[in-house]
Amino acid sequence: MSRTACRPLIASSLLLALAACTSVQDAPVTSAGERVVEGTIVSIDTQPWTYDGNAIVVVDTGAQRQVSVELPARWNLCAAAPVNVDALSVGMRVVAAGDAGEGDSIVVCQQSSHRLAPAP
Repeated sequence: MSRTACRPLIASSLLLALAACTSVQDAPVTSAGERVVEGTIVSIDTQPWTYDGNAIVVVDTGAQRQVSVELPARWNLCAAAPVNVDALSVGMRVVAAGDAGEGDSIVVCQQSSHRLAPAP
């Protein structure tokens, strides 16, 4: 095969590799890296708080997308108001705002505007 015949194959391979590395987010990310989603609580896991980890509240945002909302164990180190987890329940509609984390996650902590609260 000649070099010119290989160029389309190389270009196609590169495009496929780039497409595989990107992820689609249905929740907008603001210029400051904040992400806001609205959806229904699927699960609440506070067990990681027992070993100083982040509690995880999974929110279904529709279109088969689930976002993990992370709630730090040490609220005293956060600018955000503590989330009243006892007031949350599976099936409840909520709004979550926080820093875009790894994958489909949001961390509620760094800004006073960060929150996980019942949807209006």
